[in-house]
Amino acid sequence: MADDSQRNFRSVYYEKVGFRGVEEKKSLEILLKDDRLDIEKLCTFSQRFPLPSMYRILVWKVLLGIIPPHHESHSLVMKYRKEQYWDIHHALRVIRFINDSTPQVDVFLRIHQLESGKLPRNLAFPLEPEDEVFLAIAKAMEEMVEDPIECYWLVSCFVNQLNSKHKDSLQQLPKILEQYLNIEDNRLLMHLKACAAMSKLPYDLWFKKCFAGCLPESSLQRCDTDSSIQLSKFMLCLHCVLLALQAEGRVLLREKVIVWDKVISGSCKILVFVAVEILLTFKMKIIALNTAEKITQFLENIPQDNTDAIVSKAVDLWRTHCGTPAHSV
Repeated sequence: MADDSQRNFRSVYYEKVGFRGVEEKKSLEILLKDDRLDIEKLCTFSQRFPLPSMYRILVWKVLLGIIPPHHESHSLVMKYRKEQYWDIHHALRVIRFINDSTPQVDVFLRIHQLESGKLPRNLAFPLEPEDEVFLAIAKAMEEMVEDPIECYWLVSCFVNQLNSKHKDSLQQLPKILEQYLNIEDNRLLMHLKACAAMSKLPYDLWFKKCFAGCLPESSLQRCDTDSSIQLSKFMLCLHCVLLALQAEGRVLLREKVIVWDKVISGSCKILVFVAVEILLTFKMKIIALNTAEKITQFLENIPQDNTDAIVSKAVDLWRTHCGTPAHSV
């Protein structure tokens, strides 16, 4: 009991001084020490907390099936994945679909097309809508993952997950969005309907592309301090330490990947609440617009200065309506 009290005290203290996730990081490290990783517990953790950046790629690879749960197999399976990537890469060079100047995301697309049996007869064929989705997600993922082979497999398996596991759910998201918007702000919903905008909202950008190309690639987590209060010398020093750690990426939170953590771990419904929060955040601007075309154009190019707050509020809204999964280590 004393240990629990001490743990709770530490958690509150860490959060107060800006080190959110310290205790959660320790919990994840315990999960990752298991000889056979528990997929269900990793999913539950990812639903409850943003994944620490240093472990995110590993967890995503496990949850997407790129590597198996058994630790001892990781190196061998990634070796096979690498060989498979280069074999297909070589084949595409032979048939002249790619060359040294081909952008990396286009290489990813052609490999994915060949692997899934959807490679067009020649390069002149226009891209399909599903190809545009793949490229959008690939461009976003490329900003997060340095290794091109890891990046390809993450993109390919993420897109496959969206097209299989989440396919039916994604089709229902526009209707679910309307239901929750009616709960949160009926007046705004009525305005969108009056403008005939509900059917023209950027659903592909929001739901099929999982906000790739909408939310910025990264932003730093901010400390919960009132900017109107002058920091004491101690807090100023602590603030500088936090900034230094942020620069090293230790408390770096990316808005998009926080959302993707939830989708990859099983909940595409989080996408609805990000969309709802975008609409609520820009309510006054949207109400000032009187045509569906103007509203859609604005929503496709939302201002990027407060999207971190949008995602944070969206996660809170998601938890309010859907609850918080239980987690035990």
